[in-house]
Amino acid sequence: MFDSLSERLQGAFKKLTGQARISDAVLKDTLREVRMALLEADVHLGVVKELTGAVREKAAGEEVLKSLAPGQQVIKIVREELERLLGQDDAGDLDLAGKPPSVILLVGLQGSGKTTTTAKLGAWLKKNGRYPYLVPADVYRPAAIEQLIKVGTQAGLKVYEHDGSQAPLEIAKAGILAARRSGFDTVLIDTAGRLHIDDALMDELRGLKAGLEPREILFVADSMTGQDAVRSAGEFHRALEITGVVLTKLDGDARGGAALSIRHVTGVPIKFVGLGEKIAELEPFHPDRMVGRILGMGDVLTLIEKAEEAVDEKQAEELEKKIRKNEFTLEDFRDQLKMLKKMGPLSSVVSMLPGMSHVKESDLDPKAIVRVVAIIDSMTPRERRYPQILNASRKRRIARGSGRTAPEINRLLKQFAQMKRMMKSMQSGAKKGKKGRFPFPLPGR
Repeated sequence: MFDSLSERLQGAFKKLTGQARISDAVLKDTLREVRMALLEADVHLGVVKELTGAVREKAAGEEVLKSLAPGQQVIKIVREELERLLGQDDAGDLDLAGKPPSVILLVGLQGSGKTTTTAKLGAWLKKNGRYPYLVPADVYRPAAIEQLIKVGTQAGLKVYEHDGSQAPLEIAKAGILAARRSGFDTVLIDTAGRLHIDDALMDELRGLKAGLEPREILFVADSMTGQDAVRSAGEFHRALEITGVVLTKLDGDARGGAALSIRHVTGVPIKFVGLGEKIAELEPFHPDRMVGRILGMGDVLTLIEKAEEAVDEKQAEELEKKIRKNEFTLEDFRDQLKMLKKMGPLSSVVSMLPGMSHVKESDLDPKAIVRVVAIIDSMTPRERRYPQILNASRKRRIARGSGRTAPEINRLLKQFAQMKRMMKSMQSGAKKGKKGRFPFPLPGR
């Protein structure tokens, strides 16, 4: 995500690192590189001019000039300005007040991911204590109704089923009535899109807005379309006064032009971002966390939240006791790797670690976890608890069972032994009040 932009910005800041004083020439060169990085990332020209102008003005202030680490001060200013451009709005803050059910209208161009986003948002609302009901109101695109029924049902959500013979407004009204009768408190309406904006589409959406009085109108945009997404958002906002934006496919966006421009150009906040194809891969948008990822500073808060969702609290307590007693086994290691898989793609998890943004997806092997788990699963319970009993014949049997090789098994056992020694030293360090390092190695090639 934003790999090329992140790499360019971090390269621009290298000149500032360790400088005792920031000269006008160094600042000018740095801002030129920042400007080029943003323009190449398809960021709106007005956004680029405003950001670099604000940074230049603040970087010339006394706080920076008299600072012991002026380079860090300039980077801090860039971070603050990026956060300001992305907005200070509360992530995932939806207006769901009033008499239930609250209506959310999802609008956008065809292919932006509206239907999948409708199901994702419904799943997110359900996880956060709401009772959502999905209504497919796209009667033009073939199989649009069936698609929402399928993905909604897979997410454990109730979907209003109909044959598509009525007008979208009548379908939406009937769906809202059905939701009210069944006690649902939120209705998400998936509207029709077009390959491009036209009068017929906007007239239909204006009619839906007037007839349904939705609490939220969310524009769903494909972030990989860059400034096209920004222009479309502007046109939808002028016609409908949208209340927020959902950016899809952000995980595949190496540039970031739409994310960095859309809030500034439209004045409308980004409320959610799609980070993958799975139903659970929709997240509230946190401007400060996103800027941290862009600048290579990581996103520890999101990483912690993902870990809390993936880990079982009771298992975590038992694991902690085992580590304290130095009883951590290969079974425990396998369970931790499975937990890591639940947190999402390995490249995404690594990108949230501070200082690890330079690690490319090609440097990681997403199948490494699968291979390690296969090796451990091919062992007997006793072998997993006491790996020291693994002789040559046992290793050959495990290799046949897992489809791996004896050297791979030896490498795993060596890593596991190193990990146990590190855990032991961490425990002794903790007793002396020292801080240890995170003990689990990330599987690579």
